Amino acid sequence: MDLRQLEYFVAVAEERNFTRAAERVHISQSGVSAQIRRLEQELGAELFDRSARAVTLTVAGEAALAPARAALASAEAVGRAVDEVTGLVRGRLTLGMVVGCTVTPLFDALAAFRTAHPGVDVLLREDDSDRLVEGVRDGSVDLALVGAAGAPPDGLDAMIIVSERLVAAVPPTHPLAGRERLALRDLTAHPVICMPRGTGLRAVLDQASDAQGLRPSIALEAGAADSIADLAARGLGVAVLSASMAGTYAGRLTALPLDDVDVPALLALVWKPAHHPAVHAFLAHARPAFGRTGTP
Repeated sequence: MDLRQLEYFVAVAEERNFTRAAERVHISQSGVSAQIRRLEQELGAELFDRSARAVTLTVAGEAALAPARAALASAEAVGRAVDEVTGLVRGRLTLGMVVGCTVTPLFDALAAFRTAHPGVDVLLREDDSDRLVEGVRDGSVDLALVGAAGAPPDGLDAMIIVSERLVAAVPPTHPLAGRERLALRDLTAHPVICMPRGTGLRAVLDQASDAQGLRPSIALEAGAADSIADLAARGLGVAVLSASMAGTYAGRLTALPLDDVDVPALLALVWKPAHHPAVHAFLAHARPAFGRTGTP
């Protein structure tokens, strides 16, 4: 077996799809399939169950995945050791971004990084925060912009981009629009529109509700703030957003602070304490890019 076969194997295992894996490693699907077949023949066992629409690992495949990742990581470490001596940054950087998040400074940092380090292939992966954090922990994602409740995920280094409290946002005709402030309990009489589970905003809402024994009626979920605001503006429920998000829609929605929800919703860039030079190089561009926004 060779490292190329292991790379293809890990790509299919993580993407659960031969076509997406082929796009990820920049070869044809038939090429990936052929190399996986050769690897299976050499190992004497099938690594994937191909009978369903989604490709899944067999028992043998599950057993092989961690050693395959370790072998690839070791090979990358050899290259990094040389790069650190020669001052080069190359390889691949997998950057995660929470679904529905359009943070311009992240794109500015990415553009500056690509210009400074053209030898690094960048893969941008969009997912919910929980899965991105899991990806950073298992090494399939190098660093990720994620939402969190109160504090960044344990065991990871972090740069906090935004730390804000939740607000309720309603159109001017809504019964709550005349209030100056709200308690979380006030939302239980109304349908709520919010982010899905796996996002920082939703984690804060769920934690605060659980702490008070409340069960808000989640009528609609959307991954983008614009969608939540549009639905609320049409009278379909009370939007739960961060303060800065709600401020964007001041002409259409009235933002009401939730007095008894003290835990802030965070947006943070997270990475493993031990990381390769490409992560360090990206952070060198991210810090000034986010610093220009004036966020903490």
